[in-house]
Amino acid sequence: MKRVRKAVFPVAGLGTRFLPATKAVPKEMLTVVDRPVIQYVVDEAREAGIEHFIFVTGRNKAVIEDHFDIQFELYDTLAQRGKDEQLARLQRLQPAPGQTSFTRQQVPMGLGHAVWCARELVGDEPFALLLPDMIMQSEKSCMKEMVDLYAETGNNIIAVQECDPAEAHKYGIVGRGEPTHHGFRITEMVEKPKTGTAPSNLYINGRYILQPEIFKILEGQEKGAGNEIQLTDAMLKLEKQQAFYGYHYQGRTFDCGSPEGFVEANVAFALWRSDMNHSMAGVIRTLLDEMKPSERRGAAF
Repeated sequence: MKRVRKAVFPVAGLGTRFLPATKAVPKEMLTVVDRPVIQYVVDEAREAGIEHFIFVTGRNKAVIEDHFDIQFELYDTLAQRGKDEQLARLQRLQPAPGQTSFTRQQVPMGLGHAVWCARELVGDEPFALLLPDMIMQSEKSCMKEMVDLYAETGNNIIAVQECDPAEAHKYGIVGRGEPTHHGFRITEMVEKPKTGTAPSNLYINGRYILQPEIFKILEGQEKGAGNEIQLTDAMLKLEKQQAFYGYHYQGRTFDCGSPEGFVEANVAFALWRSDMNHSMAGVIRTLLDEMKPSERRGAAF
């Protein structure tokens, strides 16, 4: 069984929900506290033992490539000014030479098409797929736990977590079968099921480990919802040939593709940090009191 060495990051999206901020800056480069969103996702993959980071980009995304490259002038300036801690931090985040690859998705044809664009770089290996809009906050890395489950099963892995059953029609939902190891067998996958028909309240949260056979399916995959090539449609076909297992993720997931999720992530990660927790908690209390003084004054936090 080949281990998971490569990860694909589809970063070609336009980020229209963040205009005008994303007119010139890729949405993946918007910062949560002091790191770009894409950095959180890459760090999660690195923690899981990923060695090769594959970015499927589009036009006006060159700054992502620059971010993961060495900035000689910046490094030299920091060294000359004695900013050793900042320099060391940047160097720790720096991928090694040859660890990053970039390929273009010239036309926006959906997630399935973006994954297919990475086929030559992935080759005949299992690979991780991390949606860069979704960032995780937990003591244990979501992808690390998925890689561990893959080592036990050798099959396709999808991370899921619970949603309000009334909201299940908004997501891709899986059916839960018998438990195995620290996951469970997936019995079905339904994309945005009609209200009241969902097989569970476990939604797919943007983390996958897939076998390379998915590329052959995507190559001939017809367009689906939104007139795009949908990854879920291809996974349903692959499910007839190979098993899929679910990893029930227990941490927090923030949808940074929406303004609300992005703001929530900034607040949550600021409160998560020991150097910011106290001051930010005070700021939030003050803002809440100022916005709704009659309701918030005297409330316990």
